[in-house]
Amino acid sequence: MKFRAIKGTKDILPSESHHWQWVEATVRRTMHAYGYREIRTPIFEQTALFARSIGELTDIVSKEMYTFLDRSNESITLRPEGTAATLRAYIQHSLETQSSLTKLYYIGPMFRQERPQAGRLRQFHQFGAEAIGSSSPQLDVEMMLLPLHIYRDLGIQQFNLTINSVGCEKCRPTYKERLRSELMRVYDKLSPDSQRRVETNPLRVLDSKDENDRELTASMPLIGDYLCAQCSSHFNAVCELLEMSKVPYTIDYRLVRGLDYYTKTAFEITSTALGSQDALAGGGRYDLLVEELGGKPAPGVGFAAGIERLLLVLSRTNALHIHPPVPDLYIVALDEEARTVAFQKAIELRARGIAVELDYQGRSIKAQMREANKQGARYVLVLGSNELVSGKGMVKEMVSGKEYEVFLEQLELPKGLE
Repeated sequence: MKFRAIKGTKDILPSESHHWQWVEATVRRTMHAYGYREIRTPIFEQTALFARSIGELTDIVSKEMYTFLDRSNESITLRPEGTAATLRAYIQHSLETQSSLTKLYYIGPMFRQERPQAGRLRQFHQFGAEAIGSSSPQLDVEMMLLPLHIYRDLGIQQFNLTINSVGCEKCRPTYKERLRSELMRVYDKLSPDSQRRVETNPLRVLDSKDENDRELTASMPLIGDYLCAQCSSHFNAVCELLEMSKVPYTIDYRLVRGLDYYTKTAFEITSTALGSQDALAGGGRYDLLVEELGGKPAPGVGFAAGIERLLLVLSRTNALHIHPPVPDLYIVALDEEARTVAFQKAIELRARGIAVELDYQGRSIKAQMREANKQGARYVLVLGSNELVSGKGMVKEMVSGKEYEVFLEQLELPKGLE
């Protein structure tokens, strides 16, 4: 039987893993610059955690989660997003006692049983950040600046930032009832998904990608007209801070995001390089979620960004210019005695931080030179009986063809290699 990767999953091969390492290193460098510390949570949690945080009636919980019973008959779910698990860890370990403002970031795999398509897999990877303990609009803007900073460092220049306020527990209920009554006027013409959402979460109808739904809701009342004074003031402050930071943005009162826990600010970053599935990152404020999950009341804000989609944009915009790592030195051995010495020297040089490769298959000198060239080795050292007797050898720089004489005893390599 020939096994294959499960549908919706993908192997990350050596020819592309260095791109992932480059992205992850850029994410970590930027997160540290902004004062965020990494957290690593398990890839599965109690199902109730996601149902309670994301919302039982959302598409993620009702249609997309990988949920199963373990041997203790407990319902377990592979994490579909990173915020719930991060906040569970924040509450469980009382991280608020270590600092009044907790700033965390994560990088890792998520799981949703969606229809596989470009940039969207059933096992996909995200990086994201959470700031817990402050309701400052400055943190909202920091959450937008973080991914934008990362994208620019990676070479992406064209993206769009869209923002909205989805209100709070005070002003949103009034708006939802008004919107629901208006949607009932066109209920029979809406798509099945939107009909279901009219009762469960009418705001999501405004976010429908169905063209007919969008036409039917084009003149619906918008939440911007129903914000309470606090939400309106907060949103205005966010806009002013973005303008002060010289960050272009668009206000879209139809933007609600797909998670129930957002309050006040919601935002999305898109790229024209992705076509219809254009979202690169999204996030928002969740001032009630920590308490909802059993913690002490604490406001929070966060974002999440897909790595597969990011790499797709980098590929389509010709920004993937990072080369894979290559050996600093390839040692070519001509006989059995030389192979023993080559192995010994490789161990010594690797201990000094030099990447060394050698032949383990007893191939000819011609085949070994071809392999050194194929691997992109910067230098080649040929060892044979003459070199072992004299204690000297010639190191060849593969690009220029220049050769340097070295002593095998201490093997001082060309300047710049160590």
